[in-house]
Amino acid sequence: MKPRYKETPSHLIDAPLWWHLEGRSQTATGYGRKLTTPYKVEHNGRLYRVYCVCFSNSGTLYILPGGVPLYLADSNTFRPGEVAA
Repeated sequence: MKPRYKETPSHLIDAPLWWHLEGRSQTATGYGRKLTTPYKVEHNGRLYRVYCVCFSNSGTLYILPGGVPLYLADSNTFRPGEVAA
């Protein structure tokens, strides 16, 4: 199956979970295939949690609309209440 990419810019919304606020990691090593990030992104009028695949020094961000990975080609982070430029 060919990977799908969200070609439009993605504005990451800061929405941390409890372990993000406490400075904890989801796994002991910090690596994994479905790491939950402290961000959400809007796609087709709905907010989706952003996940990360990380097995080395870099990671790939994706969301799961309909349970199928949609990789983020471009992303910018902003805090709630900020206006995206």
